[in-house]
Parts: sequence; C-alpha cells; structure tokens
Amino acid sequence: MPKPTTDDVNRQQLYSDAYFDTGHWGLKIRQTIVGIVGWLAVIVPITVTVLSIWSSYNPHIPRFWHYHEGLFEFKFIGILLAFCFALASLFAVTMTIIQNRKRERVVEQWPTINQKKRQQLLAQFMADRFGNAEFREHTRHYRVKPEQNLDTNQIQQLYQQNNLDDIND
Repeated sequence: MPKPTTDDVNRQQLYSDAYFDTGHWGLKIRQTIVGIVGWLAVIVPITVTVLSIWSSYNPHIPRFWHYHEGLFEFKFIGILLAFCFALASLFAVTMTIIQNRKRERVVEQWPTINQKKRQQLLAQFMADRFGNAEFREHTRHYRVKPEQNLDTNQIQQLYQQNNLDDIND
C-alpha cells in the first residue's frame, strides 16, 4: 500500500470532524446539549400552538393559550399566508406562460441569416443527393446506393465550403 502524500492527508483533513473522533468528550457533551436545546426550541412552540388550537375544538386536550386573540391571530396569519401563496402561485404560473410564449415567438421570428442559409443549403444538398423533399417524404421504402452514403463530416465540410461553419452567429 503506497504511503499517503501530503495532499491526501490535507484532503482527508477537510472532511474530519472532532465530534466523531475518539476522545473530545467536552466537545461532544457541549454540542449534544446545544443540539437538544435547539430541537426543543423548535418542537415546544409548535406543540404548544397545535395543542392550543386543537383544544379550542376539543375540550379534553390541555390548553396552553387561554386568549381568543391568540387563536384569532393564528387563523388570521393562516389566511394571510394562504392568500400570499395563491398570489405567488398565480404570478409564477402567469410569468411562466408569458415567458414561454415570448421565447417561442422570438425563436420563430428571428432566426439568424446563417441559419436560413444553412437550411437552404442543406435542403438543396439533400435534394441533389436523395431526390426532392416531396419524393423523400412520401416514399415508404428507399434503398440508398453506396455512393449516396454520407461521410462522417460531410455536412460540416459543406458548411465550411460555403462559409457557414460558425456556430455562434
């Protein structure tokens, strides 16, 4: 097994965490307590709020809030957030539809001059090689002659011969 280089050791140091190393008991205890207090700071208010609202409908549930203003405020905030969500959703959907229509129009209306030239050149090349477009589109079975096969870079060379090979027009 090869000896680890300095780069390997430094790379491994980027992913180390003293919490999971052996020892470091003070760090482990402190971080565990901070994590538990943090989760309690999230869970306790949510539990108190849910139980207080639920207790307004069921008298057997312990009630933490005895103020009707708290329940009214919670319902008001819920309605306000639902209204904001509806407006944001309407705005997002509307803007998506507008942008998609605008993009389709722009792409369809403004093809570059070289794109048009490429399309015409390729259509002429295919017509010369395989027959006109109507014939090609309405034929069910067509046997390609060996001399009609395309070389690997033939279309790219065709563009280069006609000075249409630049892709970022």
